Amino acid sequence: MKKAPRPVRKPVRPSALQAESLQQTRREHASETAEDYVEAIADLTATSGEARVVDLARRLGVTHVTVNRTLARLHREGYVRVQPYRAIFLTDTGRKLAEECHHRHGIVVAFLCSLGIPEKSAEIDAEGIEHHVSPATLAAFARHLNR
Repeated sequence: MKKAPRPVRKPVRPSALQAESLQQTRREHASETAEDYVEAIADLTATSGEARVVDLARRLGVTHVTVNRTLARLHREGYVRVQPYRAIFLTDTGRKLAEECHHRHGIVVAFLCSLGIPEKSAEIDAEGIEHHVSPATLAAFARHLNR
């Protein structure tokens, strides 16, 4: 008679480690929107020559009202220049952030594909992972890819 498999239990984390982990995740969630927007603006500008509110709304799956509110915040934070009824432009700070996001995304996608994950799934999964991966983990991904 076979024994029933034992349920897998997660190890209990010390409360200080859990608190640190949750605080880091909250900080990363706060920057995700800015990263998604500057990356989308950079992509649209590269492919279409400009980024417009309607294009961002379609690409990000949000309303134009949401885009306008987010652009106002990104303008205050120094990532974009926005003029009414004109294209949206990245500042130097916004371009730098977009380049960092694009680089991080590429490494995560390549790493996931190296594990045998189909490219479409890797692209979708990377959208979440790229915002939360630490520099040390990202470096480990890159080392794995360079083998």
